[in-house]
Amino acid sequence: MTDHIWWMPPNGALHGAAIDHLMWWNLTALTTLFLLAHIFLIAALFRTRKSGNDLSQLRWKFLPLAGLTLLYAWMAISAQKLWATIRFQGAAPNALQVEITGEQFQWYFRYPGADATFGLTRPELINAPAGNPLGVDRTDEHSADDIISSILILPAGHEVDLGIRSIDVIHGFFIPGMRVKQNAVPGMEMHIHFTPDTPGDYPILCSQVCGSGHARMQTHLQVVSENEYEIWLKKHAPEHLGATK
Repeated sequence: MTDHIWWMPPNGALHGAAIDHLMWWNLTALTTLFLLAHIFLIAALFRTRKSGNDLSQLRWKFLPLAGLTLLYAWMAISAQKLWATIRFQGAAPNALQVEITGEQFQWYFRYPGADATFGLTRPELINAPAGNPLGVDRTDEHSADDIISSILILPAGHEVDLGIRSIDVIHGFFIPGMRVKQNAVPGMEMHIHFTPDTPGDYPILCSQVCGSGHARMQTHLQVVSENEYEIWLKKHAPEHLGATK
């Protein structure tokens, strides 16, 4: 884990340092411009107006504008390149697949199991009290080994591709410590990928006001070693058809 800015949560993702670096420079530039703008305004109040066209006055006005244009262009290009790397560039073929479902007021995480393929789900089979909150059809051959969890467990150093869904309203899947944020929209599956880099426990929040229980829609991510992750998978793997977590 790299040293983090005092007002930011500790970063545990591989891409997080680049985001923190960009944010730091953007805020530094904007704060500097804010202060300079007020200095110029105050100076203008006490400046004596000169008559006629003064080339130096024109240059005094043009140069700051040109500098601001270049600065904003640099900020926009830097942000776009980083955004494209995280959002527009797809996950690696060997990335770990995890399906995330938001429901008032709970997050559910589904792993595809040993066959690396998610099984079928059917809305009529949804029954959280019976241990099937996502409506997984256990008669489907690919569903037999699917693992459903209320917490997210990921191995450090391994890229993960998250497929994020909602079965009721818009939720906001947000892991501050991973610098990851993506809305969960009903009827759509949104993807975001990242590589957790530092073992530890990271809060998972909902960043969209999704109802009266919004404040309690929280869980956590545990980043563990590869060996601990394999042990967790074996421990939670269904032993037979119809088994739940």
